[in-house]
Amino acid sequence: MEVEENKDIVIGGDTVSPGEQKLLTISIDRLPTGTLIDIPVYVFNAKKPGPTVLVQAGLHGDEINGIEIVRRMLHEKRFKITKGAVIAVPILNIFGFIHFSRDVPDGKDVNRSFPGTKSGSMASRIAYHYVSEIMHQMDYGIDLHTGGSQRHNFPQIRYTIEDGESVELAKVFNAPFSFSSRLIRGSFRNAAFKMKKPTIVFEAGESMRFDDFAISEGMQGILNVLKHFKMITKIEPRYTERSTSVHIQDRKWLRAPTAGMFIPEITNGCELKKGQQIGMVTDTYAKNSKKIKAPYDGYVFCINHQAVVNQGDALFHVGR
Repeated sequence: MEVEENKDIVIGGDTVSPGEQKLLTISIDRLPTGTLIDIPVYVFNAKKPGPTVLVQAGLHGDEINGIEIVRRMLHEKRFKITKGAVIAVPILNIFGFIHFSRDVPDGKDVNRSFPGTKSGSMASRIAYHYVSEIMHQMDYGIDLHTGGSQRHNFPQIRYTIEDGESVELAKVFNAPFSFSSRLIRGSFRNAAFKMKKPTIVFEAGESMRFDDFAISEGMQGILNVLKHFKMITKIEPRYTERSTSVHIQDRKWLRAPTAGMFIPEITNGCELKKGQQIGMVTDTYAKNSKKIKAPYDGYVFCINHQAVVNQGDALFHVGR
């Protein structure tokens, strides 16, 4: 009896057959100098059939922790799979990365441009090519992100509550925190949901800063998913499973009660007690200050590291 083989992966006209691994590129656009910009895509295709998992980073060019997660996975050869396929994209938004920016040069956000159009804006064209070349071939997606601006996200997984498979995928990933978040029009996750491709979003760290703990947690979660689908057989001891993962059911932003200097008084990821003082906003003359207190027993999973704030700025993301 003939043993069933895995399917081919075809990207940019190049075919990755079962048992092969290749570095491919998707041509997107040119710089004003005429230099062609490509999206690098690594494909690992095992001989045995199984799911195709997309692991992507750099959808926002300044979110470098996700980029480093994929780079380390590649460097440490963590995608030695025995079944199925992994499509690994270290940097989706090349333009944003080289300009230290969330967006592409026309000011648009690629993660608000899906599914895109062939002749639209730069962001729309990037999304279009990504959908047509990659997304239709994936079975599951892991989208790696970092806190925007100076907001530091403690490692967390976000999933789509309407998609039961993404809920289960979040449990398998087993980040320190997990919660459902609404689908945003034009986002990668929204496009994947419409294509019936279960996808989770990993948020960890702060833009333009490496966070080794966040990077290790991301690598651990990806390995957990690959092991769950029996694409790898074991995880080395340095990547150990967490005994507990906190599921957040109710969350809110605590905002600056006044303008001034923001001084947090807790550590990100810690447990909170209702009424506990967790920070304050003070003027520069030490005459007036406003305390910020925990609204309920729960946890903090994002802290704004902006030292000078305006009234209404988001300071803490807390949940219970």
